[in-house]
Amino acid sequence: MTEVSLSQLEAALAEGAPLIDVREPDEFEQVRVPEAVLIPCSEFVERCGEIPEAETVYIICAVGGRSLQVANYLQARDINAVSVAGGTTAWMQSGRSVESGAPATV
Repeated sequence: MTEVSLSQLEAALAEGAPLIDVREPDEFEQVRVPEAVLIPCSEFVERCGEIPEAETVYIICAVGGRSLQVANYLQARDINAVSVAGGTTAWMQSGRSVESGAPATV
């Protein structure tokens, strides 16, 4: 399985699954799924070590193209990663909760 639906993502997030957003920082600040952690495509190879260990890692972008590439990259490295079909755009258009602005830092 390379892609999952919004409903599958929503169920996985409720169980605590990690969600990685691979868009660029300006896109991430405009709108994002609340649980998403930013690791931009442009930095992904260098920051791949930040991917949390999990049964499945969910990858999201704007509409699904970049996230599918990243999911395939991770799968080739034996990490069970899936792309969210429709991406953040579909999530927002479905009426699900979103955040915007600079993310909080710990």
